Amino acid sequence: MSNTLDTAALAHLQTWQGKSETLSDSLTAMPVAALSATLDRDDPAPAMGTVVPPLWHWLYFLPHARASEIGPDGHPKRGGFLPPVPLPRRMWAGGRLRWEQANPLRVGQEVQRHSTIQSVKHKAGRSGELLFVLVEHQYRNAQGLALTEEHDIVYRSAAQPGDPAPQPQQPPLNGQAVWSRTIAPDDVLLFRYSALTFNGHRIHYDRKYVTEVEGYPGLIVHGPLIATLLLDLLRRSLPGAQVATFDFRAVRPTFDLHPFSVHGKASNDGKTVELWAQDHEGFLTMQGTATLF
Repeated sequence: MSNTLDTAALAHLQTWQGKSETLSDSLTAMPVAALSATLDRDDPAPAMGTVVPPLWHWLYFLPHARASEIGPDGHPKRGGFLPPVPLPRRMWAGGRLRWEQANPLRVGQEVQRHSTIQSVKHKAGRSGELLFVLVEHQYRNAQGLALTEEHDIVYRSAAQPGDPAPQPQQPPLNGQAVWSRTIAPDDVLLFRYSALTFNGHRIHYDRKYVTEVEGYPGLIVHGPLIATLLLDLLRRSLPGAQVATFDFRAVRPTFDLHPFSVHGKASNDGKTVELWAQDHEGFLTMQGTATLF
């Protein structure tokens, strides 16, 4: 797969801007129960009407590409709704979400997701080409809009010998965490989350592929899983809190080679919560801010 984008290729990819699709799904109970077990939570069994916890909507609207439509990285082949970006590495870079307080997503609902590609932007970084795709999702149930999400996807060139390592960052509130939790990203955790989200991306389970083809030192912990663990920490620390918005960005890959940790601190008024994840060396891997209703 190519490591470069010429002017014509970029112009072609930008024709995807404005493209949209609408999908429907039923919010069944099984995925909620399964993720609760995966995160080692002692939740009651979900029933009709149970509120879907924040970010757990990622258990639904899953791609169901046939086996013959899977690309070499385990993802569906490029093209279709998302642009066919030829750069070989792709990652979930972050997002921004806004929930409607009066209309939460609940188990048992029929939901529509309307998705639109808002932008396709190119950047040349220190380690090669980058392409950023911004997708907006709007989730609606019978009562109307329930959730709006902006999803950032980044496509990158393949790793090359001698590429400069990204400069590590210190957590923004280093040493000021009020809540902390250590996570051991073992093979079972990564497998279960991949299975629950029907994510065939080989960087999360195929050690030979991720080290020899994509050039990483170990299996990569899913960005959405880390984001989910950040809000899970908030839910454990502030039972009953209702999340209104959540903005997050991935800063540095997290690998399965060592435990990592998630941390949080609420503002004095209790309405804003700073959340972050850091690796075993103490470097920032994901940063997020939640606001509460």
